[in-house]
Amino acid sequence: MADERPNVLLFPFMAEGHIIPFLALAHHIEQKGYTVTFVNTPRNIKKLHQSLRPPPSSSIKLVEIPFNCADHGLPPEAENTNSGPYELFIRLIEATPALELPFRKLLSDLIETGEKPLCVVSDFFFGWAAEVAHEFGIFHSIFSGSSAFGMACCYSLRLNLPHRHTDNVEFSLPDFPEAGKVHVTQLPFPMLVAGENDPMTKFQRKNLPKWSSSDAFIFNTVEDLDRSGLSFFRRKLRIPVWPIGPLLLSRRDTGREETSSLEKCIEWLDKREPKSVLYISFGSQNTISASQMMNLAKTLDASSRGFIWVVRPPLETDINAEFAAEKWLPAGFTQRVHDEERGLIISTWAPQVEILAHESVAAFMSHCGWNSLLESLKNGVPLIGWPVAAEQFYNAKLLVEEVGVCVEVARGTKVEVREEDITEKIELVMGESEKGKRIRRRTAEVKEMIEAAMRDEGDYKASSVKAMQEFFAAAAKSCCC
Repeated sequence: MADERPNVLLFPFMAEGHIIPFLALAHHIEQKGYTVTFVNTPRNIKKLHQSLRPPPSSSIKLVEIPFNCADHGLPPEAENTNSGPYELFIRLIEATPALELPFRKLLSDLIETGEKPLCVVSDFFFGWAAEVAHEFGIFHSIFSGSSAFGMACCYSLRLNLPHRHTDNVEFSLPDFPEAGKVHVTQLPFPMLVAGENDPMTKFQRKNLPKWSSSDAFIFNTVEDLDRSGLSFFRRKLRIPVWPIGPLLLSRRDTGREETSSLEKCIEWLDKREPKSVLYISFGSQNTISASQMMNLAKTLDASSRGFIWVVRPPLETDINAEFAAEKWLPAGFTQRVHDEERGLIISTWAPQVEILAHESVAAFMSHCGWNSLLESLKNGVPLIGWPVAAEQFYNAKLLVEEVGVCVEVARGTKVEVREEDITEKIELVMGESEKGKRIRRRTAEVKEMIEAAMRDEGDYKASSVKAMQEFFAAAAKSCCC
């Protein structure tokens, strides 16, 4: 018997940082009583089948869309941008319009078999998807797993290139003055060298204007946390913009079974005093330079603070290679840390959600990816920001300047970070200074703000719950017209 529940089609770009937020959205939608068709290219769908292992009762259906890397001069492994060089990322981006025809056929086939989606939710790199959805009379929305503020900064920078029209190290965004001054150190390398004719600018100059053709834009964020960025897109695109977050994946959702790593971390944390441990991670697809890694290790070596550090090979090497402590950390560092039970150094995978939820964790040194930031703030853990790529610089800017729950220790992978500067920022956030206390109080307030946004009690629907309801009401109304 066919499933009569409304079907929502989700289509992320082929990268871990895009697929994971879409998976969180898929599980959230499923819990609301909808079925989900999750679309991606063959290698990514195969990987999802291997890692997700959804239960038989799951209504999330993984569907392949044809894509041949060789047709675009790409090696097979370039079907996903994880850890690859920037040049391959650009070539994959440039190849994405080739997905339009097979996506159109997929929608046609779904309609022919009686499975017409209630709506299509696609990645912000797929500006063409709105027109395709509308050809079949289907409601279309863009989804972003990043903050609206970070996305607004990237949008304005790419369309206006303000840093190319000034010799100053600081400048304003012409259509987003609320963001305040942007410093050249807050420009990721692709933006720093961007001009009118670089490949990414040319792609986005075609892609970004198509966003206003969508019926909606949904963000994995919270209204009160991200108000200026949300207001920017409401003003620029003139379409409904709904914050529906925080949407976060659990270990159960991802099918991870690294119970030994989880047990090891929790057992170690259970022995620590409340609010005494620094957690350090630069995300699953980011790392820092060898010299930065060495200086961070020396800082931790000289400190009395307990820590958990998720390490990956430095920037100059293969991030997915085995971590060689003898090459990239001070001599005897890992042994001293182990013998003194001062810290944990983890080189594979860490149960980040569970670590951040533990009462012993006092601060999180982060690359400022939005998922990681939401996980930290949801648990009331203040941040030490070290953005390294993409919109991470603007996520940090938001949390430092507007929200007040973060201090920055460094920007990017090129700058040399002194041990004394790292120590200063760690002690500021974890110590007893007035500024540190103020940051911790503000972080506790933001935790309550995030919890309040997802509150659903009888007739009372909080901002993110109401936003999701309004989104589906708009899609249903469009379907009936």
